[in-house]
Amino acid sequence: MKPLTDTEYIHTLIAEGEHQQQDFKFEISDARKIARTLSAFSNTDGGRLLIGVKDNGKIAGVRSEEEKYMIEAAAQLYCLPEVHYTMQTFHVEGRNVLIVQIDKSDKKPVYAKDETGKPLAYIRIKDENILATPIHLRVWQQSGSPAGELIQYTEREQLLLDLLEKNCSLSLNRYCRQAKISRRAAEHLLAKFIRFDIVEPVFENHKFYFRLK
Repeated sequence: MKPLTDTEYIHTLIAEGEHQQQDFKFEISDARKIARTLSAFSNTDGGRLLIGVKDNGKIAGVRSEEEKYMIEAAAQLYCLPEVHYTMQTFHVEGRNVLIVQIDKSDKKPVYAKDETGKPLAYIRIKDENILATPIHLRVWQQSGSPAGELIQYTEREQLLLDLLEKNCSLSLNRYCRQAKISRRAAEHLLAKFIRFDIVEPVFENHKFYFRLK
């Protein structure tokens, strides 16, 4: 099979549109902002940035070497831990397009520093970077628990299962109210159920809900 030219390859990627593992960037002018995307890709399924491509898929090209330095700054200075990536330049229609490939991290969470220096973790849902919730952070934290760990099954666990069976989806606030438990305890139990593949988080209307898998 004949290998694709740079132009064919880039147009093939653009045809996919933006999705959970692909993002278009016309340019990179703020290393902090791009750090959020690096964090989101690292904490989810990995992904790639097409730099020099507008949101509508039109190829604008990279104008200078500045984008490369911005990516480097985002990965090294504004991500904790540092994000490892690969970068490649493709020549398309007289313009240069940068592809930055970010792998899924095995050391979650990967944080991005905000304007005040506060570390925040992001996840990627469809074509959006979403701030990770305390429950996501707990899932990652609990993932370091020893293999073969068993889940305790008490009245509290049974109540959560009952509530999830009665409701198609359940918000954290509603769970706290109906179970009459603290937010911290609710987050801990939901995280454990997610880790054991009993429950899954669903993002709807800019909010997370939880349902049985």
